[in-house]
Amino acid sequence: MTVVESSRTVAPRGGGRAPDRGFRPEVQGLRALAVLMVVAYHVWFGRVSGGVDVFLLISAFLLALSFLRKVESGRPLDLGRHWLHQFKRLLPAVVVVILGTLGATYLLVPRSRWTDILEQAWASLFYVQNWVLASNAVDYYADDHSLASPLQHFWSLSVQGQVFILWPLLFVLSALVARRFRLRFRGVVLLVFGALFVASLGFSVWETSTNQAYAYFDTRARLWEFALGTLLALALPFLRLPRVLRIMAGWLGVGAMLSGGFLLDVQGQFPGYVALWPLLAAALVIAAGQTGSAVGADRFLLSRPLVRMGDLSYALYLWHWPVLVLFLIWRDAAAPGILGGLVVIAVSLVLAYLTMRFVERPLRALAWADRRRRRSVIVLAVCLTLVAAPLAGWQREIRLESERIAAQADTNNPGARIFDTDYVDQTDPDAPLVPTADVGGRDYANVLTPCTGRFATEAGALQGLNCSIIVDQAEPSRTIVAVGNSHVQQWLATMKPLAEENGWALVALVRGGCQFGGFVEAVAAECNERNAQAKDYIADLRPDLVFTTGTYSVSEPPFELLPGGFSRGASELIEQGIPVLAIRDNPRFTRNMMECAEDFGESAQECNVREEEVRDMSGVTPIQQMADITPGLKVMDLNDYVCFSGSCPAVIGNMRVYLDDNHLTSTYARTLSPYFFERMMAATGW
Repeated sequence: MTVVESSRTVAPRGGGRAPDRGFRPEVQGLRALAVLMVVAYHVWFGRVSGGVDVFLLISAFLLALSFLRKVESGRPLDLGRHWLHQFKRLLPAVVVVILGTLGATYLLVPRSRWTDILEQAWASLFYVQNWVLASNAVDYYADDHSLASPLQHFWSLSVQGQVFILWPLLFVLSALVARRFRLRFRGVVLLVFGALFVASLGFSVWETSTNQAYAYFDTRARLWEFALGTLLALALPFLRLPRVLRIMAGWLGVGAMLSGGFLLDVQGQFPGYVALWPLLAAALVIAAGQTGSAVGADRFLLSRPLVRMGDLSYALYLWHWPVLVLFLIWRDAAAPGILGGLVVIAVSLVLAYLTMRFVERPLRALAWADRRRRRSVIVLAVCLTLVAAPLAGWQREIRLESERIAAQADTNNPGARIFDTDYVDQTDPDAPLVPTADVGGRDYANVLTPCTGRFATEAGALQGLNCSIIVDQAEPSRTIVAVGNSHVQQWLATMKPLAEENGWALVALVRGGCQFGGFVEAVAAECNERNAQAKDYIADLRPDLVFTTGTYSVSEPPFELLPGGFSRGASELIEQGIPVLAIRDNPRFTRNMMECAEDFGESAQECNVREEEVRDMSGVTPIQQMADITPGLKVMDLNDYVCFSGSCPAVIGNMRVYLDDNHLTSTYARTLSPYFFERMMAATGW
């Protein structure tokens, strides 16, 4: 992480009490402490420390000091030159880290994860990584970092880059308003950023409480952190605390910073109001300033190792996460341990030093590029090209290979067609699996077409319903609504060709992690709300059939559960004369079955799990139990097309069955269409 101005050239002198300029090496030490917190918490504790929030505050604090000086000294705010200079400082190190990560990805990371990493490389390069992660609802707190993207940490740099564009515009707006209405410039800045602080904090609290995984990466939910840094820059000249209080404030701030990650529920509450903890802690340290006391916190922050570590902070932040993730992938481990963590940190420090010494410093000191704007543009264009060219080439090769293999899939990759009684094996024994590992992780049914027209009922317009049209027909013979979680979504790939062939309209109400059913107190509030909306929508639309999953598989005994509230929710629809068809859930495994075939080979025992290890074989199937307790419920079971001959394999008919540890690939699901149709017709009596 970086800041917009060096703490060596901007910040107050004299204990942080008056002028907002001078030498503030303790801020450099504060940055070092923050990056060490981030690294240590990630490597050894698997927790979020709040150190990133401190970086954001410092960035805005120093950026505000810079623009306040420029405006009040009468210097022009040349935003074009400012942005070129800023990104010329930031981008070269980003390019080096992305290229290094891509090279290591090619050597160490399973092919099934390449596509995601390549897309995130583009997002990181253009400072939109946070939005990509937000849309994917990434769990930044996952205990097993080996499953994370090695570029995931670029989310914070993306937020910061977006603010580096927005903040100067707000200062220019403030200057124009102050000049137009003859107001004090600092008063206008206080009003603008104070309003932004209140609005963003309120939004952050709301979004964190309703969709915390998204809020964590949402720039709008982070703007208040930058606004607080700006307000601190405005307030600093008026903070004239006695020396004793500044000493106490400095140590209180340091202590609060170091302990926050352990004392706070960062997993469930960041970045809402709880993020005030690390921010106010850092603000106390900055307000304390240089006390000149031998027992002051600034004495600790001014130590040479911390100040020098501050010089490395940006590069160290960039390198530590990919080194950690790649190390865990190489070791096939969920956590590095004490010694492994030391190795990760040592390698990260070496790479950070080399990046600072041979990339950051030389390019920042490149006076040639600063003399003309077009020269800075050339530097940035070269940086972008160094990443864009190999990225585009790599993605093109993946696409061409997938297309070539897909062209021969009918013969070489029969999938579930091997279950046909008249099937004759004509596959090439050397034919590759489909979907290819490069794209297999994305081989999932599309739900991107929102409900419109006759499918946009009043209930359908409600937020959180996630209504999508899968197949529309001018005059459908039947209308089907598929409702439930991601395991309903996977069956859309099976149902779509059937709907197209038979003149059915198919609508999906799917939301990941939300099993369809009645109200259950133990279920997340948003899922209960979504299910209530879904039932209202279905009652308005009155489809010919509602399709959903009627059981819920888990990877441990008893392996399959009857979801709470399902019988009640299904009965509510059945009593209204709306037929409900529930399918048995497919198995869940303890390992990623897509990667299993890569790691061990499709014939390996690890990739052909005994059925009794994922299914209870002792009695009546759970889906039949659900039918017994829910009068009128129609059920179907395709378990014998994913588990057969006592085994549940990762590959069937030279085709990957799963894209992870529990979701069917769309490619395999489509080959199940004939068998799905047969059992669906038998269950419904159509």
